[in-house]
Amino acid sequence: MFAFGLRTTDQIVNLPEWGAAESFDIRAKLDEATAAEWKKLTDEEVEQRHQQMLQSLLVDRFALKVHHEVRQLSVFNLVVAKGGPKLKVSPVGGSSSSGMSNGYISGESISMRRFVFNLSNEIGAQVVDETGLNGAYDLTLTWSPDEMRASADPSESASKADAGPSVFAAVQEQLGLKLVQSKGPVDVIVIDHIERPSEN
Repeated sequence: MFAFGLRTTDQIVNLPEWGAAESFDIRAKLDEATAAEWKKLTDEEVEQRHQQMLQSLLVDRFALKVHHEVRQLSVFNLVVAKGGPKLKVSPVGGSSSSGMSNGYISGESISMRRFVFNLSNEIGAQVVDETGLNGAYDLTLTWSPDEMRASADPSESASKADAGPSVFAAVQEQLGLKLVQSKGPVDVIVIDHIERPSEN
């Protein structure tokens, strides 16, 4: 998923069972010249380099062959809620960083593109940025991950006693944004060929 910038598992088609069940250790090291070059890049540029390297690894070690298709899948459109966004605009020239864990996302000087990517990964659903917000922001979002998995209905999730906020409620209350369920065109990777890697 990371190698191709995918956000949810339904963007991978024809993955064999072993591909989803088996784990592999990968050990790699940048040479000094490349490491020095990467220090001059932005976080997003470094991520793109990582993705390119992982794609090459998958081709080399797994004999991976894929093609792209666009399919209609369930998505959540992220829009500005009534009352406007509750986001702190980052100082110009600030360094960008983000972190996430189960039910938590934080970011400093991050774009909406980066935020929806992280949010998609955390909730296991494709999020599409429809906010029209083009700046860089400092933000923190916390929610109950079990509430996201349990229901896509914000009112049903929010009504459960003693539970933390659903992701739907948290996005609206904490960020002034709103997740709206929809269907839309999504880029998917169709696996044409893949093999188990041999040991080094």
